[in-house]
Amino acid sequence: MKSAADEAARDLPHLEHVLVVRRTGLEIAWTEGRDVWWHESVGAASEVHEAQSFDAEHPLFIIYTSGTTGKPKGLVHTSGGYLTHTSWSHWAHFDAKPDDVHWCTADLAWVTAHTYEIYGPLSNGLTQVIYEGTPGEPTRERHLEIIERHGVTVYYTAPTLIRTFMSWFGAELPTGHDLSSLRLLGTVGEAINPEAWVWFHRTFGRGELPIIDTWWQSETGASMLVPLPGVTTLKPGSATVPLPGIDMAVVDEHGEEVPAGVAGTLVARRPWPGMARTVWGDPERYRDSYWRDYAGCGEHGGYYVAGDSATVDADGCFWILGRLDDVVNVSGHRLSTIEIESALVADPSVQEAGAAGVDDALTGQAVAVFVIPSALPALPAPPALPAPSAAPAIDPAALRARVATEIGPIAKPRFVIPVPDLPRTRSGKIMRRLLAQLLHAERDRRAGRPPAPLGDITSLQNPEAVAAVAEVLAALPAEDPAVAPPA
Repeated sequence: MKSAADEAARDLPHLEHVLVVRRTGLEIAWTEGRDVWWHESVGAASEVHEAQSFDAEHPLFIIYTSGTTGKPKGLVHTSGGYLTHTSWSHWAHFDAKPDDVHWCTADLAWVTAHTYEIYGPLSNGLTQVIYEGTPGEPTRERHLEIIERHGVTVYYTAPTLIRTFMSWFGAELPTGHDLSSLRLLGTVGEAINPEAWVWFHRTFGRGELPIIDTWWQSETGASMLVPLPGVTTLKPGSATVPLPGIDMAVVDEHGEEVPAGVAGTLVARRPWPGMARTVWGDPERYRDSYWRDYAGCGEHGGYYVAGDSATVDADGCFWILGRLDDVVNVSGHRLSTIEIESALVADPSVQEAGAAGVDDALTGQAVAVFVIPSALPALPAPPALPAPSAAPAIDPAALRARVATEIGPIAKPRFVIPVPDLPRTRSGKIMRRLLAQLLHAERDRRAGRPPAPLGDITSLQNPEAVAAVAEVLAALPAEDPAVAPPA
């Protein structure tokens, strides 16, 4: 990290200091007069801090969204609006109590951690857990140990980790851990599959705790669609209804609300406190990315385009179908990637799945699914537990048949490709467009064409997954239809 910071700091004459935390003990490059040790600085600082006042629209921070093309967008959040939305929503949908021990497991560099690991809990005076390790080290029961040791009351995590736990532990959690301190569960990132919701509720939630499924974005600052515990009727897989004061809708290309059950574009129809105010240094990109499509709609002059496809059911609950550009169009049928993935992860052989639309001469697009096989336990079971059985092997034909049965024949994946990992943003969203790009790049390579560039992947949570998927595709035999160039 220090070498990356040094590269970013080159040729910046206005930069005064780089504050460095002694964390690993490794030898690092050092620029005298500019670099300063944290432990030396904080020791010399006054114990008294007088908080300064700022205008409500004064920038609080800039956070960069992940992207597969172009450079990431630097979203500007403000001191008044963001903090108001963050603090109130944290109090409301996590039912914040003074004696809570709140654990948001998000990466500190991403907006989920900014909002519900730092600003939200701190503004409401809560104790919180911040953990820098991985869930599987030194044992796969690490999160269970932390919940028990610190008496965690609110556990807020990503569906991708829940599905990993399902793969590791099976139907029940390992015995020997007291999770009775938990009173509330939450999810964030990808829309949670109903199968994972029910498992999370039954295991971590003892079949009685509410799950606060939150839909929001770096751009929105804080939650937009979210149930209120004890108030909102929960539905596995749905983020339910807008937060009080938030006006969300699913509309057609003309900005008109679509009927219940019909897919459309998810929009916000009125301003809200935590909205990003601009893209740093590029207001035109902010306008074009989020506002141009529905400019002039509604009484407020335009709608914010979230970039997701969704439906609203007869009860007014929202169901996220995936990114608008992640929807697969097979012979004119628009298919939800999340629905396909939900059907796949319900199979015990699949830990995680990413569905993407890839070019097809006959149907326009074909469904390609990249699946992570269920993991074999890395550690022996304790004496109190039976020895773990081997995870079932991936059977592409059976998985295709499962999707055809649960959704319909048109949604049956053309290609099923086992991979060791899937590229994700720091909030846990699978980068499906990147999966399609990697497959198209391999096809181009085999056809002797230069592949299109993937774009910026530096803000992914696991950029090494890109190389891992590319290696799998490169190893497929020449006759494999997924990568064989068209005749």
